[in-house]
Amino acid sequence: MTKYLISFPGSAMVFPKEDLPAVADAAHAVMQEAKDAGVWVFGGGIDESVPPVMVDGAGTVIEGTYPQTRQIDGGYAVLELPSRDAAIKWAARIARSCRCAQEVRVFQDDPLS
Repeated sequence: MTKYLISFPGSAMVFPKEDLPAVADAAHAVMQEAKDAGVWVFGGGIDESVPPVMVDGAGTVIEGTYPQTRQIDGGYAVLELPSRDAAIKWAARIARSCRCAQEVRVFQDDPLS
């Protein structure tokens, strides 16, 4: 089985504020379906109120992040699935619940992970 990252930026979720409870309920329902199907590994949304930091090998903490990742936000799900087609089907379910397109990426195979 392969692990897939299914994600979206926070700015992609465009809907009226009063729809947030319905969107959250729909997203939680899809999460539960993935758990019930045994494909859920991990997921969640980035807390955008907490700024990122960089930590080097000596443990020094520096405010900020890599320039190319400055905009990482939104939601992420890691699912373990038998195929890319299965990942695309789950991404479509998540897209419907979150009301925005999802990006699908494949984790490299690492037997120790």
